[in-house]
Amino acid sequence: MNKQRLLRHKRNLLTDRNFPSAGEDAAIVAVEPSPYDQPGSSYKLAFTDTEFILREDMRAVRMQLELLKPELIQTEHGIESTVVIFGSARILPLDLAQQRLAEAIAKGNALAVTRARMQVEMSRYYEEARRFAAIVTRATCDADEPLVVVTGGGPGIMEAGNRGAFEAQGKSIGLNIVLQHEQRPNPYITPELCFQFHYFALRKMHFLMRSVALVCFPGGFGTLDELFEVLTLTQARKVRQRPIVLFGESFWRKLINFDYLVETGMISPEDVHLFHFVETAEQAWEVLSQAFGMDNADLAQDSEVLTP
Repeated sequence: MNKQRLLRHKRNLLTDRNFPSAGEDAAIVAVEPSPYDQPGSSYKLAFTDTEFILREDMRAVRMQLELLKPELIQTEHGIESTVVIFGSARILPLDLAQQRLAEAIAKGNALAVTRARMQVEMSRYYEEARRFAAIVTRATCDADEPLVVVTGGGPGIMEAGNRGAFEAQGKSIGLNIVLQHEQRPNPYITPELCFQFHYFALRKMHFLMRSVALVCFPGGFGTLDELFEVLTLTQARKVRQRPIVLFGESFWRKLINFDYLVETGMISPEDVHLFHFVETAEQAWEVLSQAFGMDNADLAQDSEVLTP
């Protein structure tokens, strides 16, 4: 053994693990069955014992795991800055909305036709979310800290956000949560960044931990919950101020009488400046680029994408 190899050998002896890793021991146990591997036995390794991990007493540990897993994986992927897209799971892409309308007309169901016409009208938000995500992804792909799109991982506006980033050949994150309906991961999320949560609170933390902007499209209770939580935290200065963009001024003003909140003293006049109304992907990106001091000269080129 030459001197260099001897030094390397000694170095390895000094720096090698003293104990086998958890993964190594778990692998050994998996191939060496024991007579105690039976229901009700406590013989399993604690970290491989699903029944133990799911006990009520282990809730704090499970919450730590839901905080740590997405945090560590995003760090490994070099993700530092994100743009969060909120919006309804029920908004359809234009082609599907038009198909639903044609089917409703063919059946002669007046109520279904009315609803389908509204779906066609609202589908423009799907296309804007898709284009906006593509603009963000393309405009920052060569930046020191690219902006990565984050959605709730499901259908509708969430799908549109992940789809736009995917079509722009960028990464995107999906923060899914276990629900009874409307929550299956859409096919456009970067697989390594597709997470699933049990705890709403931990999911909400991950929406905000890396976000530099929040973009909210029309939506229902879930969207309103997420929007107002961000507004409350910003108003109370529990988080740093960042651009909050609302797509579709007529929708939001009809839904929420912001002026009445000011008139009755429920919010301060300056609170209505916590957010910006926009109608198009380009307007939304302009709000963000101005806030970040980014060059907007190439916006037209970046936005030439995603014509369905």
